[in-house]
Amino acid sequence: MNRADPADLAMRSMGGQPPMQLAAVLVLAPGAAGPGEVAQVLIQRLGALRRLRRRLVRVPPGGGRPVWVDDPGADPARHVRQFPCPPPGDEQALLDLATELVSEPLPADRPAWAATVVPGLRGDRTGVVVVLSHIVADGIGGLGLLGAVVDGAPPAGPEPVEIRPPYPVLAAEAMRSRGRALLRWRTGLPALRDAVRAAGGPQLPRALDCSLLAPTGPRRRAAALRVDLGRLRASAHRAGGTVNDALLIAVAGALGGLLCTRGEAVDPVLVTVVVSARRVVGPDDAGNANTPLVVAVPVAGSAAERLRAFAGTVRAARDSATGPSLPALLGPLFRLLAATGAYRWYLRHQRRFHTLVSNVPGPDHPLALAGRTVERILPLAVGEAGNVTVAFGALSYAGALTVTAVADPDRVPDLPVLMTALRQQFDALVEGAQPSTTITGHGA
Repeated sequence: MNRADPADLAMRSMGGQPPMQLAAVLVLAPGAAGPGEVAQVLIQRLGALRRLRRRLVRVPPGGGRPVWVDDPGADPARHVRQFPCPPPGDEQALLDLATELVSEPLPADRPAWAATVVPGLRGDRTGVVVVLSHIVADGIGGLGLLGAVVDGAPPAGPEPVEIRPPYPVLAAEAMRSRGRALLRWRTGLPALRDAVRAAGGPQLPRALDCSLLAPTGPRRRAAALRVDLGRLRASAHRAGGTVNDALLIAVAGALGGLLCTRGEAVDPVLVTVVVSARRVVGPDDAGNANTPLVVAVPVAGSAAERLRAFAGTVRAARDSATGPSLPALLGPLFRLLAATGAYRWYLRHQRRFHTLVSNVPGPDHPLALAGRTVERILPLAVGEAGNVTVAFGALSYAGALTVTAVADPDRVPDLPVLMTALRQQFDALVEGAQPSTTITGHGA
């Protein structure tokens, strides 16, 4: 019996439009395998992963949390399709298409994933967009699933079909689980205290009002740039920080630059940093294990000075709050707030943070799929944003850090200005040497 984790249920209860979904956008180098062959490889390998054969099903009242069960009617071929890249066939066109795909709700009658093979990229390249519901996996969990699909990964072995246990078994197990929870209530108090501290605690200053905070709609636009990871890491280490510290400094500086063009000023920028309780996962352990930390990131001063002052802040916050997030700990109360719309109301009026940043460490060597080298992987995630008009995802892969900004185009029509400012911040962090970022433009 595989119950849904409280964090998975929290993700499901958030709902919203666009839905809570994430994608990995792969760019495959030219190769002998055509789009049809790539699609067949995805059908075979993704369909063999047990996590992607399962559905989350409700149980009758008294039976406890929903359970993950194998879907006996699962057909991976229904999840994989081909769609040509729109003109002009560059990386930005692929990113635009991927943004549309990840914003479409996944069908509710099958396991919550989809893959699209996108032929027609410039230079005989092919795109692959793999979309997962956030109920199925978080960022590092999704990367674990991809790691089981690429060439050279151990093949998934045959496993028996798992069916939902009968109600008496569910009810008895749920009763035992509630009893254990009551016995652990004392140990739960420190976890709750840590989760509150991770969320900023009562001492965190209120996020200053600015145009970064405004009610968002369902549309999304994405833009991405890449940074030389080795040079960025070296610069961060010289300042006593990490790549993640440098990423946050660049994001805060870029947002400060954007606000300056709008005639506004905010310092510091309050950022929710999504950190994972794990570094590596297997394909069958891809659920949600994230803790959001809220940190104040300085804006004024040079990028190097701000990095030296900020270095170690996230590490200290993470060391003091490594348990579950508040939504996972509060469980039924959080889901009740979500079901009544109270949580969505809070998101649209919150003043705890200005933006959200997620950074997933990926493979440091090139991968291949269907015999074709994976040249680039772009991270992409959408969901109910409340009043946060722009959020950022980062993924390291084969010596490069790719940073994707996802914004409400009605609230952030000047996304190219933001990406230019972000490029300048990264260039400043590597001490003004040759430009180390490549901007891919903005979505349609």
